[in-house]
Amino acid sequence: MYAKGGSLAQVVVPPEGEEPGGPAGGAPPPTTSKTMTTAEIGESRRLDEVLEDTPPDPEVRKAVQQIASRLAVRRSAAARDAERGPGRPRSLPYQGDADEIDIDATLEVLTERPVPEDSDIIVRTRVRPRRAVALIVDVSGSMKGEKARVAAATVGALAGELVDEELTVVAFWKDCAMLTVPGLRVRASQVLDDLLHLPTKGLTNVNVGLAVAARELARSRCRERVAVLLSDCVHNAGPDPRDAAARLPRLHVMLQIDGEHDAWLGAELARIGGGRLAPVRSARQVAPALNRLLAP
Repeated sequence: MYAKGGSLAQVVVPPEGEEPGGPAGGAPPPTTSKTMTTAEIGESRRLDEVLEDTPPDPEVRKAVQQIASRLAVRRSAAARDAERGPGRPRSLPYQGDADEIDIDATLEVLTERPVPEDSDIIVRTRVRPRRAVALIVDVSGSMKGEKARVAAATVGALAGELVDEELTVVAFWKDCAMLTVPGLRVRASQVLDDLLHLPTKGLTNVNVGLAVAARELARSRCRERVAVLLSDCVHNAGPDPRDAAARLPRLHVMLQIDGEHDAWLGAELARIGGGRLAPVRSARQVAPALNRLLAP
């Protein structure tokens, strides 16, 4: 059973006119101690099994551009240092090891420095992402209208901003589906298209989304690992999501407060996950919220 108490997570973006408390009826219904079936717990579904042929929403693509133009997701200085290993080739100053010299880039430097130092030699080397990010997006029946547009636009913008990160995107309702797989590069536009072709229907099982994200982040070798939950947190199916939140290395919550939502559970998940809570009501609040959530 949900026991309200303890300190709440830090609220980094104050809502406009938000009142304390959750949806009608208070916190989500308690779970029982009985053994739950797979159907009750929720399961990870294949993406091609759940996609539907739905018309695109032009307002979402417009919102993606607006959010992306204001995103400035920062990382710590240590995280910005390149870590050599399996990954994408990058042009970097020579630091004692390299796969090959980047001739064009090196000549450009040497035109200004006729007596070069070692670091003036530009080399091509493979760089492994230093951060693993899991976006967990709610596509359940409570995520209608503006909520659905904000969630889709957020994922579309972040997928573009985090193109060099180890990115996992999990969409959930009663069950869940992975829109991206770590290590497999997918265009941000494709992630958005897939998300827009998922029906917003059914119960809200926050636990299944968090559990899959926790599993994927646990497999990552990145030093920095973080999850961001995009939801109204109206949890009404599956086990208590606080257990899954505790298994995540860090969990931030972008709580959508346009309409029914559970502010208490959103704050509790962020507190347990050692992260921050950012209530948002509209697309214009998303970029500032994400910039602060993902700041070092």
